[in-house]
Amino acid sequence: MKPIKLPEPPPSPRRIIGGGGGGGVPDIFEGGVHGVVRRAVVIGNGFSSSENQSIGLVKALGLYNHHTIYRVTRPRGGINEWLLCLPVSIHQKLYYILRRIYLFSQLLLSRKGQQITSIPNENGGGVGLASILEADVRNIVRMARESFEKEGPLLVIASGRDTISVASSIKRLASDNVFVVQIQHPRSHLERFDLVITPQHDYYPLSPQAQEQVPRVLRKWITPQTPPDKNVILTMGALHQLDSTALRSAAITWHDEFAPLPKPILVVSIGGPTRYCRYGTDLARQLTTSLHSVLESCGSVRISFSRRTPEKVRNVIKKEFGTELKIHIWSGEGPNPHMGNLAWADAFIVTADSVSMLSEACSTGKPVYVIGSERCTWKFMDFHKNLREKGVVRPFTGLEDMSESWSYPPLNDTAEAANQVQKALAERGWKIRV
Repeated sequence: MKPIKLPEPPPSPRRIIGGGGGGGVPDIFEGGVHGVVRRAVVIGNGFSSSENQSIGLVKALGLYNHHTIYRVTRPRGGINEWLLCLPVSIHQKLYYILRRIYLFSQLLLSRKGQQITSIPNENGGGVGLASILEADVRNIVRMARESFEKEGPLLVIASGRDTISVASSIKRLASDNVFVVQIQHPRSHLERFDLVITPQHDYYPLSPQAQEQVPRVLRKWITPQTPPDKNVILTMGALHQLDSTALRSAAITWHDEFAPLPKPILVVSIGGPTRYCRYGTDLARQLTTSLHSVLESCGSVRISFSRRTPEKVRNVIKKEFGTELKIHIWSGEGPNPHMGNLAWADAFIVTADSVSMLSEACSTGKPVYVIGSERCTWKFMDFHKNLREKGVVRPFTGLEDMSESWSYPPLNDTAEAANQVQKALAERGWKIRV
């Protein structure tokens, strides 16, 4: 296996103090503090797949230790699971009304001597939320305005549907003090943001193939409806935190566990069915059959499931390979080996449902095989077509020799998006320095 040279992460911007050392120009001659971005705010939605993209961009911009995370939270549990299709602001208000009605009914019951039932927890226990600030538009706008004279502009990075209204409101109320980047397509009114970063396949609905699939009377309801404007940055896949520095660190951290393993190491990442990529135990059985066929050419196999993997799919895999000496199935207990897998793998097999898992694997430059892409529809089908045409993935058929390697220029979406953000800031007369 020949080593793959990964793209280096962009260097962290250096702070120039008093014009001394390292050349450069002091801030005072570059528009003062008003033109220098030193901090960022991340607006999250509680889903790691979305928040990981925002944090990855912050990291690529050199602001990783200078950011604050805020989160838009939806009520969870009970009737709330039926309200997830609503905009988050309407959902929160409706839940507030329902909760007041519930409390009032319980009060009436208590007066009649009947037992009061406990009030459902609106956030499913709120695990991990204690240290995350609620994304309150007024507070963030106030902070951006009041600290502008001393600390300069605020970079706001948001990702996910539930963050759209918050991020756009911050832009509307503090446009002179903030630069707002929305990751993932907001579907309409892109002018509400300074930049939008989204995968190419989000524009699949505009293609002739997609138009043929949609009845004419429904086409005006399918978004997006216009081609990408100049404030749109297109990527191949999802942004993430992986770069050469992160991989080197993971290789050191996981050395004792992975270094003794027989080579080549094959990592199998299994996700779960989605709206546009449906499957069940049928795909699990296809995977086990094909994996048996290539097992002889593997030194070691590491299998990991995601949180979305159905139990019945897990059971098929565990029953088939639970006693196989070459194969290790992560139980979900102890440290997550995800970064170790990415650093030490010689090749990957990834289920077709996860744009995030595929984007990370394809950023290593190592062979990536995909299983289940023929089951994907709509824009996911276009995503896999783009990956195959770029030569970064191949279908997993069970006929492969895993001891034979192949390579490609690694996907570098996060660093490329960060460069575009820096250019957009420069057009506004701003630059990042920490």
